[in-house]
Amino acid sequence: MEKLNLKDVSLYVEQNIGTFHQKRIQSLDGLKLSQVLKRKNPYLFKAKYVLTAEQIVKGLVNVHISSNEETIFGDWLEGLAIFISDKVYGGRKSGITGIDLEFDSNGIRNIVTIKSGPNWGNSSQIAKMVADFKTAKKALRTSNSQLNIVAVNGCCYGRDSKPDKGDYFKYCGQRFWEFISGDSELFTEIIEPLGYKAKEKNDDFVKSYSQMINKFTKEFANLFCKDNGDIDWNKLVRFNSATVAPKKRNKNRTTRRSAGRQFRCAPLSPVSLSVRLLNVKQGKRWISVC
Repeated sequence: MEKLNLKDVSLYVEQNIGTFHQKRIQSLDGLKLSQVLKRKNPYLFKAKYVLTAEQIVKGLVNVHISSNEETIFGDWLEGLAIFISDKVYGGRKSGITGIDLEFDSNGIRNIVTIKSGPNWGNSSQIAKMVADFKTAKKALRTSNSQLNIVAVNGCCYGRDSKPDKGDYFKYCGQRFWEFISGDSELFTEIIEPLGYKAKEKNDDFVKSYSQMINKFTKEFANLFCKDNGDIDWNKLVRFNSATVAPKKRNKNRTTRRSAGRQFRCAPLSPVSLSVRLLNVKQGKRWISVC
């Protein structure tokens, strides 16, 4: 076990935090209005008396950002945890399915699945994790049947007052960071480095976010707002929930039909051409013959 040098942690953060901010922006660049519209409950907007396209668009995009950022930053923190474990215990990213980190301490092989927070999964997801732990233990013991293995679900924040879950241990927040580093105060010491150039990076994100809101608001208004500016709720709900998805309107449909009629009128005989120019009066109606 080596003592952790916080300067190494700060340097790692400075060199890698840009990846997190870059992925935040990339997640916006690849977003489409049709995708987020299909994920959100349209009835909720109506029940909340939402009246403008911008309100709906912001609601959709903000939910996407919140969920996506949690995943992106969780992945980034996993990388930080592996880096710290490597510095202290010679830990490494595991090649076993479902296992993120492996390291040895006090004669024990620790296999760790890293999650962002304590409330990360439902019962079936937890059962899948337990199954992955059992599979990993079996695989590791093929070469050393006497290997002492401890399975751990590590959570980067939060707390769990009962860490012993029977098949595995669940270490959250302070307990997790101390587990991989031997430093009981690491959970507070990593906060400051995470703010490296945060304002500059966030300014870039805010610019992309504002562009996305403006773009989606314009698109939403064109598709789901009436001529008087009201939201066409019927059309929006049909787009979101109709058994058969509404077909997209073909803007060139009318033009093609018109062009077709002109083509059919062109090959008329000289007599027909003369008749076409006449208006025949029938009662109060006038008919142009083509």
